[in-house]
Amino acid sequence: MLLILLVSLNLQEGSSSDCSAPSVTTVSGTHAPQGKICPGDLIFQDNFDDFKLPVWQHELTLGGGGNWEFQWYNNNRTNSYVENGILHIKPTLLADEKGESFLYSGTLDVNGGSPADQCTNPQWYGCVRTGNKVHVLNPIKSARIRTVDSFAYKYGKSEVRAKLPSGDWLWPAIWMMPRWNSYSSWPASGEIDIMESRGNKNLVTSNGINIGTQQVGSTLHWGPNPDYNKFMQTHFEKNNKSGYDSDFHKYQLEWTPEKIVFSLDDTVIGTVTPPDGGFWELGNLAATGVENPWKRNSKMAPFDQEFYIIINLAIGGIGYFPDDANNPGGKPWLNTSPKALTDFWEGREQWLPTWNMTTDDTHLQIDYVRVWAL
Repeated sequence: MLLILLVSLNLQEGSSSDCSAPSVTTVSGTHAPQGKICPGDLIFQDNFDDFKLPVWQHELTLGGGGNWEFQWYNNNRTNSYVENGILHIKPTLLADEKGESFLYSGTLDVNGGSPADQCTNPQWYGCVRTGNKVHVLNPIKSARIRTVDSFAYKYGKSEVRAKLPSGDWLWPAIWMMPRWNSYSSWPASGEIDIMESRGNKNLVTSNGINIGTQQVGSTLHWGPNPDYNKFMQTHFEKNNKSGYDSDFHKYQLEWTPEKIVFSLDDTVIGTVTPPDGGFWELGNLAATGVENPWKRNSKMAPFDQEFYIIINLAIGGIGYFPDDANNPGGKPWLNTSPKALTDFWEGREQWLPTWNMTTDDTHLQIDYVRVWAL
């Protein structure tokens, strides 16, 4: 059975057991390739001919991903499915399923009895919530899938071909997190954001830049603790007037023992090459007086350990959508509001008309995911 799945994923494509140059790439997981890895080997591929649930584990949580986002991540073929060779992650309204009154008085308990039904993140009231007039239940159902058990790698080239969604306050992302947290919890062990974007068609800053569907961002998060997250030193943006929701694009990462390079459609948008003192020196973190968690490791630390792949569609939350950007119809919540989720839902006359839910416009669509060894 395992052999059949390996063939279907084409994990062995391009491999050569007699390669002379050793590969710097390492892999782990239930669906990682076995045996010798050579530079240039295709070590992971999914063309989404079907939905391989042993490869893509669903997150099941109400927690909001640390940003108090407004979605409920679940495993349901309404919200995540494969059709005609494309993976779709689609938002739906909980009120359409349970009725609006349920948001204000019902209870969601996402704990399950089987391994596939267990709540994956209890933080931020992630496993059980009861709605009330101040804090309604998560009004949007969506999906976040990851290869946490099936595939992680260190150093390589990855490429994801995707079409991004449109609709106010949609937040698609393709990113990576460390499998083992070798240097402690976030952000000490790092985060690699290959692509993030906003679904608003016309979200414009005070200096006239469209930060909605016309912009994508790539970012490294790193620092000894959340107070010293130096991500702005390693954040890159690229704008396209036609919008990244209008067609498929290739989101690419080159990750070596010397540098990390983000590219879009084969064009580099940002390169991070840490100095000999590593990210500690890059961030001038010695001035903080905090101990260096990476001092015994390579200059690429924390990005010298295996990371797994995550694909998700979030909604709203605190911080990613700035309060001072101009959006047609305004923004129904403030990032400082103690009841932001309720404000979002009760202001749906602003955003719901922008969600063309009778088409695929609100869907994050993935054509393929590929990773090569170095």
